[in-house]
Amino acid sequence: MDVHALATTLDDAVRDVRAIPKLTDTAPFDVPTAYAVQRELIERRTARGERLSGVKMGFTSRAKMVQMGVDDVIWGLLTDRMQAGESADLSGLIHPRIEPEIVYLIGREVRSVAEVESAVAGVAVGFEILDSRYEDFKFTLPDVIADNASAALYGFGAWHEPRDLSNVGLLMEIDGRPAQTGSSAAILGDPARSLRAAARLALGAGLTLEPGWVVLAGAATAAVPLPKDAHVRVTGAGLGSVEVTTR
Repeated sequence: MDVHALATTLDDAVRDVRAIPKLTDTAPFDVPTAYAVQRELIERRTARGERLSGVKMGFTSRAKMVQMGVDDVIWGLLTDRMQAGESADLSGLIHPRIEPEIVYLIGREVRSVAEVESAVAGVAVGFEILDSRYEDFKFTLPDVIADNASAALYGFGAWHEPRDLSNVGLLMEIDGRPAQTGSSAAILGDPARSLRAAARLALGAGLTLEPGWVVLAGAATAAVPLPKDAHVRVTGAGLGSVEVTTR
């Protein structure tokens, strides 16, 4: 399989803001190949001046695993240019969706799964803006992995001391109206499990979680379409809130 050609197709779709058919429609490939494509995509971004800033987890709900026919989470990589401030520009996205997140701040280099929880320097409520590069937001497992797990933008609120996050109530509002409510328990039963999986998968790929990196533990609710000129607020019980306005 031509990893370079697959990465070029996805990279062009991102830069042209153009939805494409699933890659597997014409060139079926497996999960290891998908991660090789993902890695090349990230290497292209870093070659253009972006810096790695963390890891995002996907398929962290049992229902999604069953739907996709998998028994493990997937992951993607974040860069500094994916971090949104108080305003998020959606003009470079194809069909953005947003979901509430639990976010971990890594305080020191993580060399083993056993030490990842003790390496957490802070926790926060956050959001992730997803944007599949595929038509109609439809894909197979290898397709979505190759597409960097649909990563687009992310943000988070104020950092808090590490704590038990196994059942944090989350509310996401769009223009003052509730859009989603849920609990962090939807993230593998406890987002700490997702954090450990992030360390396991990163180490398995030859990466270490670095100081200053963040881990987006996964969605606590389904993602919803995100329009322009919208104001979004995500609130987590005991974690405050984060807000973003789209343009």
